[in-house]
Amino acid sequence: MSEASKNSLKYLLLKLECHFTWKLQKEDIEVPYTEERIDDQLEYLTIKSKVSLLNLLAYVKYLKGQNKEALESLKNAEESIEQDYPDQVEKRSIITWGNYAWIYYHMDRLSEAQTYLDKVEASCKKLSSAFQYKVDLPEIDCEKGWSLLKFGGRYYERAKASFERALQADPEHPEFNTGFAIVMYRMDDFHKDMPGSKSLSLSPLKKALSLDPESTFLKVLLALKLQDMEESSQGEKYIKEALDQVSSEPYVLRYAAKFYRRENNPEKAIELLKKALKLVPTSAFLHHQMGLCYRAQMIQIKKATRNKPKGKNKEEADRLVRSAIFYFEAAIKQKPLFVFAYLDLANMYAEANQFNEAEEIFQKVLGLKHVREEEKQQAHFHYGRFLEFHRKAGDVAIHHYLEGIKINTENCTKLLGALQKLIAKRMSQNSSDTKSLGALGFIHKLKGEKEKALEYYEKALKQDPGNAEYISALLELRLSI
Repeated sequence: MSEASKNSLKYLLLKLECHFTWKLQKEDIEVPYTEERIDDQLEYLTIKSKVSLLNLLAYVKYLKGQNKEALESLKNAEESIEQDYPDQVEKRSIITWGNYAWIYYHMDRLSEAQTYLDKVEASCKKLSSAFQYKVDLPEIDCEKGWSLLKFGGRYYERAKASFERALQADPEHPEFNTGFAIVMYRMDDFHKDMPGSKSLSLSPLKKALSLDPESTFLKVLLALKLQDMEESSQGEKYIKEALDQVSSEPYVLRYAAKFYRRENNPEKAIELLKKALKLVPTSAFLHHQMGLCYRAQMIQIKKATRNKPKGKNKEEADRLVRSAIFYFEAAIKQKPLFVFAYLDLANMYAEANQFNEAEEIFQKVLGLKHVREEEKQQAHFHYGRFLEFHRKAGDVAIHHYLEGIKINTENCTKLLGALQKLIAKRMSQNSSDTKSLGALGFIHKLKGEKEKALEYYEKALKQDPGNAEYISALLELRLSI
């Protein structure tokens, strides 16, 4: 096939609805970790059909440069379609065939790519589509939603929109409701500091479970959501139901463990996590949760001894710190972009008075690329706290609190609170503290209090006449008044 013909083929391939046209970027995931998660879900997750996972696995294999293995996954997807949807093969195969066409195109097996393109065209015709190479089907929207969900936080808004489109076509479909509920749960987690955001997934989770009452995955997520809403006793009923249903499903064990850890029962959580780790010993999530449990036990000892453990209590607290560090390090080893595991590790090093190690981890996490805004904010917040309380470097702490706030000024409650407390403390010691005056100018500007902002920036500039940031802020404020 000539270069012109190859370009013409690519032009048609771009019209398909499949993983290769959904703008799923390699740099937004850790490919080996994502592949491992999909493999775990294929083995352990109890779901009606594994077609979506097999299609996604094929795309991830392609991202790794493993085209032959990708084709094998697509073959498995085809077999799964024939087994699970024998009367819907045409519409259920459109994504799989599209993926086949793209992989063959990338392998320069262009006649085979054309064959699968023709299969999609024939299906679209048979399904009376208005388009030659795609068809509006809620099942396609649903699979797109699952794939976007697996690619992480940057894709959640798009995943939500995909599930919403599917639900418009069939509002009572169990799988569409499950996908929507799960993405809402994930988004609640991201925006938990924003007022009212904690409860957004409660109603979708309840509805999804009513449509699929045997789903253990929905039960544990609903339990955690009820716990968020301070309805733990109701939540525990769902946890116990799920654990009674399955004794060896890592996803149930891990969320049940999270529930009990948050109920201040880290011993029960550790027991469940150990069971899960026997099944999936390389899970970054499970290692991180183990670290959190050991940290919780250490905190229990410190509270009981008013932060001054001695003798056996001190020995036990130190052992728990070492255990937490071990598991946080293991989590990062399995998932090198696991921002929260980095932060927990850095804080645990600080707890052990290993400040150089903590500093090294903070610098590493602040330098990570392709992380979400919320994760960057958390990194600046925790590093600011470390600088303020362990390094006694208030000036630099103010800088990091401000940097965190600037990332997203609408979702910065914790950062703003920490900054204001630090400013109040510094101003009580020195009312002419330059960094505090400048930060107060920024805070008032953020709140729209321009006159107050001007006042503080002018005071800060008197202390530091050449400061470009203060000069720029003053010019902007004066022009806007």
